[in-house]
Amino acid sequence: MVAVVLPGSGLDAADATSAVAAKVVVAPQKAASEAAKPGPDTAPPSADPLKSADPVKIAARAAVAPPSGPATAMAARLAGDGQRTRLVIDLSRTVEFRAFTLANPYRVIIDLTDVTFALKADAGEMRRGLVSAYRFGVFAPGKARIVLDAGEPVLIDKAFVIEAQDDQPARLVVDLVKTDAAGFGRALPTPVEPAGPPAVAAEPATPGDKRPVIVLDPGHGGIDSGTTGASAFAEKAIVLDVALALREKLERSGRFRVVMTRSTDTFVTLGDRVRLARSSHAALFVSIHADALAAGDGRAQGASVYTLSDTASDSDAAHLAEKENKADLIAGVDLTEENSQVADILYDLAQRETKTFSALFARTLVGSMKTAARLHKSPIKSAGFRVLKAHDVPSVLVELGYMSSPQDLKQMTSDAWRDKLTDAMLTAVNDFFTTRVAGAVPGAVPPK
Repeated sequence: MVAVVLPGSGLDAADATSAVAAKVVVAPQKAASEAAKPGPDTAPPSADPLKSADPVKIAARAAVAPPSGPATAMAARLAGDGQRTRLVIDLSRTVEFRAFTLANPYRVIIDLTDVTFALKADAGEMRRGLVSAYRFGVFAPGKARIVLDAGEPVLIDKAFVIEAQDDQPARLVVDLVKTDAAGFGRALPTPVEPAGPPAVAAEPATPGDKRPVIVLDPGHGGIDSGTTGASAFAEKAIVLDVALALREKLERSGRFRVVMTRSTDTFVTLGDRVRLARSSHAALFVSIHADALAAGDGRAQGASVYTLSDTASDSDAAHLAEKENKADLIAGVDLTEENSQVADILYDLAQRETKTFSALFARTLVGSMKTAARLHKSPIKSAGFRVLKAHDVPSVLVELGYMSSPQDLKQMTSDAWRDKLTDAMLTAVNDFFTTRVAGAVPGAVPPK
């Protein structure tokens, strides 16, 4: 991983040691501006005035004025070819940033301080030269992230910010050059980049509060929009709306304490979602998603409820789990140090008991949801979802429907449907814990 670190960016010691030191190069304003001006879609000229400015090939420039509110990324463009590619982002003001690369798969990560995005909805569909796709969004409080997918090894040749001048806005410019696997590997320092945003923490319970804790997990978020089903809607927004509505009803009942893995449009790693469930001593974990089929993959519709299993119940479940498990890669998280503790405990007694309760809640939830939502023809499925691997917390993943189905999408974007669905989910939670009371199981809901 190659990093660009700007002075005054607030990085801690771990960040500093994991990054390659980069000398700040201040380029002549006119030359730098001309280099970044929009022009024909050709590779940047080899006589780039910045290229010979310093033997350190990666350059960065810090903001020179105090920020006044978040900066806005207003436009983006790519130029170049399969040997050298340039990304240019128009900004409302200069910002601090950090750029580095990750492998497996090859990606270029650009973290920006205090930036919001006003790019066109289809901006991430642009591809050119060394960049096969890119995405952007909120990664953590105060931090935005751009992830560039590269089909082959690349190096960051230069990365810098140019101040606004005359009628040209401030710009972030990142130049990538082609390399080979050996060259890419030599550029990876140790220790590795921290895996992701700050871990979410559970709020401590009030002393004496013995109500069961329900963790609601709206999938995706921030830079990871989830699926769209070729619509104008994003999965991350639909599932967050459902989770917030369900939280309000659970809390209003007074019988449960609710913890959210996210309550805003921010990114949370899969591992942190599981850790939050365990640290909260959750009695139930409900992850909420929506699915979509690619064009030509046939038709499917209706809601499903998934539990954890080592072997998928069918090929569709296996495909879905594979897709959902890539969320951290999509957001540019380095998984090289992801430990295997979860895999080692899948078969212990606690996991077996948890699986039993997970299956019980899945059946209860499907039975309740059928009064409020169209169900898939096989509504109860299982697969190896990473987010369901808290070995001591009954966990399910709810797919609200298919965003590729016009009928399902119409439901999922309806306030009336959301209200009816969350009523059904509340009923299922109440019934599940009532059953646990009858069995004298710890974590049962107190009576009304």
